[in-house]
Amino acid sequence: MSKKIEPWKTLKSELVFEHPWYKLRRDHVQLPGGQHLDDYFVSVRPHVVLVFPITPDNHVIFVRQYKHAAGQILLELPGGVVDEGETSVLEAARRELLEETGYASDTVEPLLEVFDNPTKDTNFLSFFLARDVRQIAEQHLDETENIEVVQVPLHEVEGLVLRGEIRVSGSVALCLLALRRLGL
Repeated sequence: MSKKIEPWKTLKSELVFEHPWYKLRRDHVQLPGGQHLDDYFVSVRPHVVLVFPITPDNHVIFVRQYKHAAGQILLELPGGVVDEGETSVLEAARRELLEETGYASDTVEPLLEVFDNPTKDTNFLSFFLARDVRQIAEQHLDETENIEVVQVPLHEVEGLVLRGEIRVSGSVALCLLALRRLGL
């Protein structure tokens, strides 16, 4: 007989740190067995969009940039946060693709919405497939961003993932999901 899984009950919740780039919440919770945890910390993070953009000649547009927490320069798919006040996740995906790469598409298809790290983070990742992307502008980066746009032949993407050359979890998942959707 399998054990019934029940949600925790939040008894008290307080924002203990608030900054434009990061919010930390401390929850006092009661577990189904009655145990209390008064210091369960949760990162309150915004919704994130990630795009798998394919050009008409079957190249995937990636970005390469330094990620400070990892201390490494990483290859990943373009994306970013849904800004406060943005009501369309699809439009946020289009905006992030254009800002980071200068590319756009008339055909952006939602694929899946997943949790990023449901143990400690509140946010979702929304995955999109953008077909027939074309460069229509220069990058429009924040002053702290330094992003290289990289074109990778579609047939090489799976190998990059399997060899560990793409190591950001959302990009790994979206690459494999998009390749499956494309029948590859």
